[in-house]
Amino acid sequence: MKPDREKWGRIRIKMIGCLFALLFAAVLSRAFYLQIIKTDFWVALAERQIKKTIPLTPARGTISDRNGLPLAVSIEMDSCFAEPAGMDRDSIPETAARLAPLIEMNRQELEKKLLDNRQKHFVWLQRRLTPDVTKRIRALELDGIGFVKETKRFYPNSEVAAHVVGFTGLDPEGLEGIEKRYDSTILGNMGYLVTERDALGRDISLKGAVVRNSSRGNNVTLTLDRNIQYIAEKELAKAVTDNGAKSGMAVVMDSQTGRILAMANYPTFNPNSYFRFPQFALRNHVVADSFEPGSTFKVLLISAALEEKVVSLKDGFNCEGGSFGIGGITIHDTHKYGYLSVSDILKYSSNIGAAKIGRRMGQERLSAYLRNYGIGEKTGIDLPGEATGTLRSGQWYDADLATVSFGQGVSTSALQLVAAYSAVANNGNLMKPYLVEKITDESGTVLQQFTPQVRRRVISEDTARKMVKMMETVTQPGGTGTSAAVEGYGVAGKTGTAQKVDPVTKRYSSKRTASFIGFVPASAPRLTILVLVDEPKKSPYGGIVAAPAFGAIARQSLSYLRIPPEKTERKPAVPALAQAPQAVAEDDAAEGEIINGNDGELMPSLRGMSIRQVLQVMEKRRLNIRLIGSGRAVEQQPAAGRQITPTDQVWVRFAPSA
Repeated sequence: MKPDREKWGRIRIKMIGCLFALLFAAVLSRAFYLQIIKTDFWVALAERQIKKTIPLTPARGTISDRNGLPLAVSIEMDSCFAEPAGMDRDSIPETAARLAPLIEMNRQELEKKLLDNRQKHFVWLQRRLTPDVTKRIRALELDGIGFVKETKRFYPNSEVAAHVVGFTGLDPEGLEGIEKRYDSTILGNMGYLVTERDALGRDISLKGAVVRNSSRGNNVTLTLDRNIQYIAEKELAKAVTDNGAKSGMAVVMDSQTGRILAMANYPTFNPNSYFRFPQFALRNHVVADSFEPGSTFKVLLISAALEEKVVSLKDGFNCEGGSFGIGGITIHDTHKYGYLSVSDILKYSSNIGAAKIGRRMGQERLSAYLRNYGIGEKTGIDLPGEATGTLRSGQWYDADLATVSFGQGVSTSALQLVAAYSAVANNGNLMKPYLVEKITDESGTVLQQFTPQVRRRVISEDTARKMVKMMETVTQPGGTGTSAAVEGYGVAGKTGTAQKVDPVTKRYSSKRTASFIGFVPASAPRLTILVLVDEPKKSPYGGIVAAPAFGAIARQSLSYLRIPPEKTERKPAVPALAQAPQAVAEDDAAEGEIINGNDGELMPSLRGMSIRQVLQVMEKRRLNIRLIGSGRAVEQQPAAGRQITPTDQVWVRFAPSA
């Protein structure tokens, strides 16, 4: 029996030994798992327990125009904080009294904030201070007051291109425009201010604080040209104010590529202080609003009719002496026309002639062509909130077909109309409008490049050429858009005057929109331009209200782009009421007026002028000026006092003020 007990005892000892060995192996395995495999997890957890992170505003990438001129930048600014735990309690009232006026806080409020946070080593006082305020606070040498670098969005051109670029909030999250559409692209990685804290979660110290994981976002280059944008905004503002209108919009697009060179709204706003402006001024009406196009629609109608061969240039239509009943409604023309050719229907903008052409087309074919032109669908522009417009679906009655033919009972956005007209200018190809040229990283490497896109062919090249010839007559003597003519260039376009629907009664009101849209030079279109003025008081007609602004934008843009006049001399139509030239004020002459010499004009001194002032000189004398850089003029060619002619090339270089 004894040997059996000894044997069993040895077995139990071995079993216990094996059990301990297994337990040891399990503990060892667990320790290996926790300390080797999961080391990053536990280190991160420990850091979260002993460290407190304070998020700092991330830096956003730059938004610039097609020439690289900045439209939106992020600048470094100092943000002020306090370390109440390290401050002497008795000194807090004096610190609050000296600091409060500089950070625009109530003294009692600041003192209470510091006393209530006596256990903390970090409290924000004021974010993103101006350099002058920072300097004054530093000069006080207050104990427990410190600074950390943050970024703030800044728009160096103020109102210029405000509706396109948009603006950001304090986050800084993009709230409108390109800032919103490309927010995730432009926004950089968040930075963090790191502080240590004890086991109870109390701040210990800010010593050794670091900013981590902070990087600038990607840069966005737009198709906009800042100088053309300024020209469009200036002339649009003049058209709206001179006519006592409610608002206005203007678009300049490259006819061949779909690149948007300018997109203007009036009234406008300053994105650096957008919160001071009403919501109406912040809205990008070019993208977000739709309107009845009125007679500008006749170009789309007639091009479709020519393409379908339901009319020819030899056809004539009886315009019934200015009054015509159809489908229970009566259509009127502004003048009592008899028989008009297809070209004259466009030239004189006859509603009755358009209605009769529309009747020949019929609903099915006309609707199909309008949709091919992009009416009733979004263009896909790279901005948020684009309007779709409306085009009747279902059965059209005779009255519907007639009114749609001259642009009533249908609505478009400004972009849709500009794209449609550019299709005529571009030999019948409809291009996709776009605003972003490329996206680059901080080192300048191109991450994404955008190129022109042909959406579809709408009409043939032959039809497009015929339409251009007819559209030119609109700006020639007798046409409705003579004020849009540009000396030396053929202008193909169309006036538009449309009634507005009352949102309450759903009926047409006495309010109007006046517009002019076209392209130039007519022989080889480069620019498609739309000007629309909403609710003008002086006159409801597009030829009177919008056409002069079109002509001014076209003339200055052609000069700026150095597009030479057409070889075939095209004499512009002279407006019926020509005004005598006005004398130039002495103040204007001091700001770059060219002085007449015996043998021609002399180049003025432009040194020290802003871009806006130089552009005003260009407008007055129609000089071909190339602008380089930004800021104030520091160099020019030719030199001041040299003889110059309108065909000479002139450049001015700008640099930031010291």
